[in-house]
Amino acid sequence: MSEIYYLQNRWKLEGKNLYYYGLRNENNLFKNTIKLSLSERKIISALPCELNKSELNILKRFIGNQIVKEDKLKKIPVSLSEARFCKNCCANDFIIPGLEFDKNGLCPMCHTKEETKHLKSVVPLVYDIPHSEKSRFDIALFYTGGKDSTFLLYYLAKVKKLRVLALTWEIPFISESAKQSIENAKKHFSNVEFITRKINDNDLRKIYKKLYELSENTCACPSLAYIIFYPELVANKIPYFMAGNEPVQMLGLYYNHMSPKFVYNLDKNKWLNALVNFGRVVTFHPPFKPGQLQTLMTMKQLSRNDSKIMDFFGYSNPLVSNIVKAIGEVPELIPPFKNAIRVSSRSGNIPAFVHLDFNEICGGKYDWKNVKNILIEECGWIPPSEDKKALHTSCKIERCKDRSQFIRFYNCKSKMIPFSALEISLASQNTLNSKEAIMYEMEHCLGFSLEELPECSLMCDYLEDKK
Repeated sequence: MSEIYYLQNRWKLEGKNLYYYGLRNENNLFKNTIKLSLSERKIISALPCELNKSELNILKRFIGNQIVKEDKLKKIPVSLSEARFCKNCCANDFIIPGLEFDKNGLCPMCHTKEETKHLKSVVPLVYDIPHSEKSRFDIALFYTGGKDSTFLLYYLAKVKKLRVLALTWEIPFISESAKQSIENAKKHFSNVEFITRKINDNDLRKIYKKLYELSENTCACPSLAYIIFYPELVANKIPYFMAGNEPVQMLGLYYNHMSPKFVYNLDKNKWLNALVNFGRVVTFHPPFKPGQLQTLMTMKQLSRNDSKIMDFFGYSNPLVSNIVKAIGEVPELIPPFKNAIRVSSRSGNIPAFVHLDFNEICGGKYDWKNVKNILIEECGWIPPSEDKKALHTSCKIERCKDRSQFIRFYNCKSKMIPFSALEISLASQNTLNSKEAIMYEMEHCLGFSLEELPECSLMCDYLEDKK
């Protein structure tokens, strides 16, 4: 009796390849693409169907794995209650559909934890910033009023006593608590200068509408902030700048297959840096200091969406690509940005993009409970009124971004794993929080929902210019 064969769930036929929408485990990490022969493609494109002996022989390398009988089809959870969880962290196959587990029940992030523990940041880590003799400021910071950027502001200004330029891009969806936190910070920090920029609503709607068309959300942070503020950084000869990122956000780039391992150690590669600087010198440009190469790479990608090298090696960042396309709706934003890139490259006055390891400066563990108390007492920081312990606290529509990334990946419309799914999983590996607290955050604070979220109306109302 003939039986019907199916393409296993999360595997999709795309052109000449089979692609797996999920995070694979053990020896298959990042091996999501399988090249197919013409005969294999022809048969697979007809599934589900019965297969004769000749067809089974052609597809024998897939039978039992990518091609299965109906009773072997994997069920995709529709809620957290149906999900399978990692034995060590909160990663599960609902928030990350297609998540694979090893023989011990560990997710890929826990299975490879020892291999990736040295992957701290894609930009150089620094712990001591010297006082600048060429600028009024020692360092610039992208400041949102959220918990991470407020902690960074506190550490740089109060602990390290640096002269800080705090840069805030005013978005339409900034939370009330973040607004108040920014105003309170201005009263608490005498060695910080605050600058706020806002793109007019007509231009911002053009960008957001295009971005919504491409990504189903309007999140352009921090890319658009780079474009707005980079000329300011260059004009003020800022030696360093930072963004407020937790360690798990940096590591999440690796598991999302956006940053290969070598990028995390680019600043330590003496041969590569020597080669790059040789090229700089022979073209009459000053050699790079640590962090300056990363700055120009970031800015040039935003100015022209130049990611051909990363795409060639199988790494891509659809977030950045879509934002660059959306910014093209307001081309007047780009010339000042490109000019600042040229001026800084020629002069060598390139603000070095650097990072702080929050875990390191907090004595080995970025403990949110302790940090929260410091921020309230030392910075006048205002927690969100609902105090939901969310990963992000400065934006009203953060859950909408989470939800759009989640639903697109869930429906195999995007190859990008939801960032918040990776971040909360990585953050929970050594957390002191109870399972109940983590479950509450996944269910109520983040956007892992198959249903539309109420906050999404704020985004749509702004796009439609509803008051």
